[in-house]
Formats: sequence, C-alpha cells, structure tokens
Amino acid sequence: MKTKECPSCAMQVSSRSKICPICQYEFTRSSKALQWVALLLVLLFIYLILF
Repeated sequence: MKTKECPSCAMQVSSRSKICPICQYEFTRSSKALQWVALLLVLLFIYLILF
C-alpha cells in the first residue's frame, strides 16, 4: 500500500486518504490542468513585466 506523509502531523497515511485520521488535516487534490494554468500565468506575468 502506498503512503504519504501528512504535512500537519508527519504521520504516514494511505495515499488514498482525503483526511488524516490522526489530526483531521484535509489533503487537497491538485490537477495537472490547474498546474499548467498556473505555470502559464506565471510565465505571462514575467513576460509582461520584462517587455
């Protein structure tokens, strides 16, 4: 079973967990599309500042 570390309490929990069973931290889901949009916006912002 794959695990991930909770950023709040540092416990190893199942990678499928949406909420940490120890501290109730809610894991966020980041999509690839959202990451690409954010990257493009940063690049556009840098381009507008420099030119």
